[in-house]
Amino acid sequence: MADNKIQGEGDYISGKKYQEAQHEFAEKGPVEQKAREAEEALDGPEGAELEKARRETGEGKIR
Repeated sequence: MADNKIQGEGDYISGKKYQEAQHEFAEKGPVEQKAREAEEALDGPEGAELEKARRETGEGKIR
């Protein structure tokens, strides 16, 4: 493969696009608003389910 566009498990193109979108959101997006929405969701009726999902996926762990 001469064009260096690896697809599949090592999809570099999609990974790069995702990372760029994340950086743009962090710099220009409604970060404070989304943080408030997340806090409200955790404090609301779906909070227990969200916490269970977080624990099951290992999200929130310091890496």
